[in-house]
Amino acid sequence: MDADTAPTSISLRSPDQAPEQPPANALPLHIALSALAGLVATIVWAVTGGGYYWAAWVWLGLAVPVAVHAIIRFGLSQPASARHGLALHSMVTGMVCGILLIVWGFTTDGVRGFWPLWPLLILGVAVAVHALVIYADRLPGREREAQLAERVGELTRTRRGALDVQAAELRRIERDLHDGAQARLVALSLLLGRTEERLGDRPEEAELVRRAREEASAAIGELRDLARGIAPPVLADRGLAAAVEALGRRAATPVTVETQELTARPLPVVETAAYFVVAEGLTNVAKHASGAAAVVRLSEQDGRLMIEIADEGPGGADADGSGLTGLRHRVEALDGTLTVTSVAGSGTTIHAELPCGR
Repeated sequence: MDADTAPTSISLRSPDQAPEQPPANALPLHIALSALAGLVATIVWAVTGGGYYWAAWVWLGLAVPVAVHAIIRFGLSQPASARHGLALHSMVTGMVCGILLIVWGFTTDGVRGFWPLWPLLILGVAVAVHALVIYADRLPGREREAQLAERVGELTRTRRGALDVQAAELRRIERDLHDGAQARLVALSLLLGRTEERLGDRPEEAELVRRAREEASAAIGELRDLARGIAPPVLADRGLAAAVEALGRRAATPVTVETQELTARPLPVVETAAYFVVAEGLTNVAKHASGAAAVVRLSEQDGRLMIEIADEGPGGADADGSGLTGLRHRVEALDGTLTVTSVAGSGTTIHAELPCGR
């Protein structure tokens, strides 16, 4: 293989790895050579008759490159980080401050003031500000804020988990009622009906059976209402839009349902809360604005589920009533909002926003 076509070896290094180190003996050798040069300058000064110790400037000129060499070596010794940068900043500042103090010591004549004061203050303040930026989260107030923020986040997660578990448990209870107790009561009602038919010649016994069948039918109705109050099967099976449309069809007033297709189904607890907002809103329309038309709108904006129930009734609804207050608490438990706008003669509008929380 020709030298021109030989493959080139490329060394790849991830950003968190330390850079390649210079030879281990480079800094000691630099120090030894600088010390030797300084010693030679001192000998020359002494041989030439002494006097002004000009060799001190030679020592200073030799010491500065050594200090820079040491700082560079330290900078290459560890991966880049905020704390490492602060250490480098402090070292460079210390070197500059040392040079200023040495120059002041060499040049002072006892009359001039301490002129390095302001440069030293400025350099020190710069390091202090750098340290505050790096360790701001360790300040007493900031640390407390960080702890509170972490605690709030933890409580939010645990509350959401508890609400999800509660929603799943309520849906399980609804299924058990629908498929278990309700089915048994329906079978009992049918059996009592057949028994009543066979007791046609015994009117007293037939009357008792008929009353028992009526009680069973009433129990079925109450059980069905209870299960629907927990979570209607259509909500779990077909989603929020279908459940709201079913509510509109069963409403005592004319209801128009306008739904925008959601990008994905919200969490069960969010769907349940949205369903009950619509159900309570339509119940209030039937109770306080009988015969008035209503519109239900469902949409999604910026990751939030928007629910609006507007009617053309007389308005003047009490936003602090027990029903609306309970809804508001249910919505706020999910980090949502619920507002009621009701002006006398202009109808009532209930607007709720819930996080989709997928």
